[in-house]
Amino acid sequence: MAEHVVVIGAVALGPKAACRFKRIRQDAKVTLIDRDDIFSYGGCGIPYYVSGDVSESSQLRTTAYHMVRDEPFFKDIKGVDVMSMTEATKIDRENKKVHIKDLRTGNESVLDYDQLVIGTGAKPRKLGLPGEDLEGVYYVGNMHDAETIKDGITKGTIGKAVVVGAGFIGLEMAEAFADMWGIETTVVEIAPQILPRMVSPVLAKMAQNHMEEQDVSFRLGQTVTRIEGDGKVQRVVTPEETIEADIVIISAGVVPNDKVARDCGLECSERGGIMVDETMRTSDPAIFSGGDCAIIKNLIDGSPLFLPMGSMANRQGRVIGSNLAGRKETFPGAAGSFCVKLFEKAAAGVGMSLAGARQAGFDALSVMLIMADRAHFYPTKDMMVLEMVVDRDSRRVLGVQGISGNGDALVGRVNAVAALMKYKPTVEDVSNLEVAYSPPYAAAMDILNAVANMADNALSDMNRGHGPDTFVEYWNNRESEEVCFLDVREEADAEPLLEKHPEHWHNIPQGEIPKRFEELPKDKPLVLICNTGARSFEAQVMLDALGFKDVRNTQGGMAVLKAYASDF
Repeated sequence: MAEHVVVIGAVALGPKAACRFKRIRQDAKVTLIDRDDIFSYGGCGIPYYVSGDVSESSQLRTTAYHMVRDEPFFKDIKGVDVMSMTEATKIDRENKKVHIKDLRTGNESVLDYDQLVIGTGAKPRKLGLPGEDLEGVYYVGNMHDAETIKDGITKGTIGKAVVVGAGFIGLEMAEAFADMWGIETTVVEIAPQILPRMVSPVLAKMAQNHMEEQDVSFRLGQTVTRIEGDGKVQRVVTPEETIEADIVIISAGVVPNDKVARDCGLECSERGGIMVDETMRTSDPAIFSGGDCAIIKNLIDGSPLFLPMGSMANRQGRVIGSNLAGRKETFPGAAGSFCVKLFEKAAAGVGMSLAGARQAGFDALSVMLIMADRAHFYPTKDMMVLEMVVDRDSRRVLGVQGISGNGDALVGRVNAVAALMKYKPTVEDVSNLEVAYSPPYAAAMDILNAVANMADNALSDMNRGHGPDTFVEYWNNRESEEVCFLDVREEADAEPLLEKHPEHWHNIPQGEIPKRFEELPKDKPLVLICNTGARSFEAQVMLDALGFKDVRNTQGGMAVLKAYASDF
């Protein structure tokens, strides 16, 4: 009898594992089951379907050759049997059987397996809010939700939207509502910043400011206590205010669907998720798992990592398919690469933010650089902000995050670092990283090399400084705090602030410091600023040599400061 592989879950990981195995083992039988009637779709594309960038929901189910990935497709093209609207209710590991239920008829039956794959994905995190069952409240958990939301929008019944959660999906949905449809959109987030745990507060504030320019409102540090309406949602209530809403999207993260695995005794994390090794095997060698229901290794510190991403699921699916066929492929873990489009900007990163690195026990620091993403003289250049997080003792790069108008350029830099992360790269590795160069695509000293050089200078105590957040704190306390603000740009650049704040804003162009340094107080900290932080760094080096003891450089300069705090 032919070997039978059963795959539970048919969104991302399951189809990839099933098809990979079948390509290698044409003689085997593969059965793919899923509890929905719409399967094998690009869930990460849902916000772009809602926005209208993707015109038809079926496009999220098609191949690059416009074939819909339905039951006949898998049967005829891939040689895989699909049982949709079928739920795996129990796994009998001892007898290698999966108990299933047809959700259309209620009939129950059993599938025998030789090897099993669990790709049950994750489900939206429920908040248990009063009113969350009202019409018009969605968790965007599947294509049916997406189609219902899109239908309501196109009918013109939605004028005000509230998004709960400022993670990837929440922000993408906010953009979809505000950009294409002009819906009045408010995002409520319990954390004090958007993209919590992913980027620093400075990068988050820059991204938030850009979204606010596109008419998205934010309520940060607020908790939704209830949702109200007469049968249909009408408002969202927090302790601070009541927000009118015709639709509510709850995007509070996801939790692994591990119940069927946990019930049959497979090793699972206390926090949820199926434990797997580098071959994607579970604690039962005949059962594999991956995707949004599995826990993998964090390449930065070796800790367990839950990383629900479609790209991760597809890569893991291929490894599983190969290993089902007897090969010995591995998935070593992940460093947590991400990217998200936010109107005309993109945010992206890999590894740990500064807060995350410190929470993980690293003695970490970060540096922030703003620089053109290609040759400064090339007309299509745009300014990119990169923040690099490094460990002081080992000089190891723990993470890189950034924001930029040219999203492809930013993602390219992040991907270059992501490829290095499993090798535990140091500052020197990135400083000397070879990247392709031509003025239309990069600077001769690429921004990746430059931010690593900046980290090197910070580690050696040459570049001592702070970001725009600390500068704003100094400036807000300028009446009581004894610091001297020194603008080292040319006088024409500094003139507006000199005229506005003559008692606090001082200007000596960097090139004139050797001749004019005696104008500066030696008994006060000097807070330096220029356009990008480059000239102020040169000024810091000069002033150190001239005997000044407390000189502080503002990383990113006025360019980052203006993006962070619009009143400058």
